[in-house]
Amino acid sequence: MKPKIAISIGDPNGIGPEIALKAHKKISSICTPFYFTGMDLLKEAARRLRLEVPKEIVLNPPFAAPSIEPGKVTAEAGAYSFASFKEAVDSVRSKKTEAVVTLPVNKEAWKLAGLAFKGHTEFLRELFQKDAIMVLGCSKLYVALFTEHIPLKDVPKAIQKDKLVKFLLDLYKETAAKRIGVLGLNPHAGDHGVLGDEEKIIEEAIREANGSLSEKGDFTIFEGPLVPDIAFTPRARESYSYLVAMYHDQGLAPLKALYFDESINISLNLPIIRTSVDHGTAFDIAYTPESEVSLKSYIEAVSTAAKLALERSKQW
Repeated sequence: MKPKIAISIGDPNGIGPEIALKAHKKISSICTPFYFTGMDLLKEAARRLRLEVPKEIVLNPPFAAPSIEPGKVTAEAGAYSFASFKEAVDSVRSKKTEAVVTLPVNKEAWKLAGLAFKGHTEFLRELFQKDAIMVLGCSKLYVALFTEHIPLKDVPKAIQKDKLVKFLLDLYKETAAKRIGVLGLNPHAGDHGVLGDEEKIIEEAIREANGSLSEKGDFTIFEGPLVPDIAFTPRARESYSYLVAMYHDQGLAPLKALYFDESINISLNLPIIRTSVDHGTAFDIAYTPESEVSLKSYIEAVSTAAKLALERSKQW
């Protein structure tokens, strides 16, 4: 039995509908996909892209779609992408589907639509009242973000020992990783206080998290603070399957330079399974038939969601 996967369509003005149409045959071999969009949108997208809508495609059209405006940020598109996402999540909560995979949304469009959430993870965090953990990467390397979509100037004060300890323990509980590298915040990981002292907090959090995993306090799952500019080198990547970054670009800039096409986004520490592509709406190439849109991240996201859904069903 292939798992039933809910697919939220993403921003209709971006590349989400194109990815869904082009990858349908491939992901149908992995799962039974349920697309949370309407035939009106898919037909318009297919016409613009000179594609065909698969005859066997299963849709959940609870609302009318806005007209497609390729590459434009609009409130209507933001509202539609959020509604698609929320309906997909609700289908997992009601056990009609077993996991949700999200295609890319535009944060500015969500804001124009009057939504209070900066992205998918923030909504899930509030919906479930859980400290969802945003992890991006692939089997070669995963990066967990301690802080996500906040201004860089707010990151230092967000690094608090108790919060970081809980984050580290939740990450370990969800992954059972054998070694997790924790990046420092400052250049050279502070150089023993010469370039900043936030590493003292990070070091204390690592010590406490390791201590809580063993009565003797010598169970060293977490290591660091690591010097950020060498944490992604080949030798370091041999040592750690997971890294914890203190802020968004610290972790994702090098990760995407290494594994952009194959990386995905996974929301951990939630009662449902959610994966996503790790790229944006690509407004610059949306609905240009001559452009090459990569399907790798989406297919990997679906494959991972299906695998996690099957593992969870065996546990039950």
